[in-house]
Amino acid sequence: MTTHPAPRPALRAVRPVAPATLAALRVRDDAGRPCLPYEDPEGGAPLRCCLRRSRPGERIALVSYAPLRRWAAETGADPGAYDEQGPVFIHAAGCGGPAGVPGHPFAHPGALRTVRRYDDRGRILGGRALSLGEEPDAALEEALAEAFADPEAALVHVRATEFGCFLFEARRPR
Repeated sequence: MTTHPAPRPALRAVRPVAPATLAALRVRDDAGRPCLPYEDPEGGAPLRCCLRRSRPGERIALVSYAPLRRWAAETGADPGAYDEQGPVFIHAAGCGGPAGVPGHPFAHPGALRTVRRYDDRGRILGGRALSLGEEPDAALEEALAEAFADPEAALVHVRATEFGCFLFEARRPR
């Protein structure tokens, strides 16, 4: 009988956009554009600063964010052509970050996600399309465990499949 090593446990803590990065994005985004806050009339925008959906009337902004570039600047990696930027919603002013978000952010039954894993140089190791099904937190936890079972995986990005938007990241502990 062949035995396989147990997969490494998934990282439970997901990471919002870092406070220092948010402060910079509220002035100029990663595409070099000024931040243009507005009042969200309907609510529901996925806020990457506090990992919850916006409420009607909150002041938010849609900015361009380059998560892999920001991670590479912290770690000394060079993602090369894998560096990309895309739109994310943030609060127009400081919000204090996540406040005890249960489970995984932006996880709801039937949501479609892409889970990408990167090595310590910032190169894509692979990805997976994922339907969150009826148990979205369990599906995300399983996908993160699978991603970090790869010993080369240093970083995982979870994105919305429909628009490709970055939702959150998880990192392997150092």
